[in-house]
Amino acid sequence: MKVILMSDVKPLGTSGAVVDVADGYARNFLLPRGLAAEASSGAIALLEQQRRAKSRREAEAHADAENLAKLLESKQILVSAKSGGNGRLFGTVTSSQVAEAISSELNVSIDRHKIEMPDGIKSLGSYPVEIRLGKNIVAKTTVKVVAA
Repeated sequence: MKVILMSDVKPLGTSGAVVDVADGYARNFLLPRGLAAEASSGAIALLEQQRRAKSRREAEAHADAENLAKLLESKQILVSAKSGGNGRLFGTVTSSQVAEAISSELNVSIDRHKIEMPDGIKSLGSYPVEIRLGKNIVAKTTVKVVAA
């Protein structure tokens, strides 16, 4: 019996795969638990439509991430922090502060976990920062820390 997997089933495959299984396995295990559905022509057509829609959404998200990467690489992010007389900061500039600065300057929301900084910034100056925006898309920008 041909079935379409609705969720990942370890010995058979991943969600959305069309597999051939024994009739009893399908009737007694997969179908009652909602792990699979019968592979009718309409269900296969619906599955193909969903795959096309998913690939289109992924392509749009990838294009948006590339445009955001170009925008971030063209700008320098300014972060103001309190500092002492010798240029040392009272504390550390963290990735969440950089995310807030990006949000306020560019009106773009970026998760602080996507911003890669070595150990935080502890003195005034310019520092390179990488921001992971998606699969294989990394924006390299500069964060300039100025005295508040």
